[in-house]
Amino acid sequence: MARTWKAAIYLFDADDPRSDSDVTTAHAVLETVGGTTVEGYGRARRAPADVDVPEIGDELAAARALRDLADKLLRATSDDISQIEHAEVHLVR
Repeated sequence: MARTWKAAIYLFDADDPRSDSDVTTAHAVLETVGGTTVEGYGRARRAPADVDVPEIGDELAAARALRDLADKLLRATSDDISQIEHAEVHLVR
C-alpha cells in the first residue's frame, strides 16, 4: 500500500536593499499523512555581474530549502528513534 506525502515549494523574488543583486527565497513544506509538517528554507542571490536567468535562482533556492527540510526530517526521525530506543541515535546523511 502506498502512502502519499505532499510537498510544496513556494518561491519569492525580492531585490536585496543591501546590494545591487536579486534575491530568491524558497519555503519548502512537507505534510505527512499523519499530519506532521516539516518546513525548510533556502536563499539564492544573483551577483550584479551574473547573467539574469531567474530559473537558476529558483533552482538554487529550492534546492537549499529542500536540503534544509531533509536535514530537519532526519533530525526528527533520529529523535523519534531515540525515544523508542531510550538511547541517543545519530542517522547518517
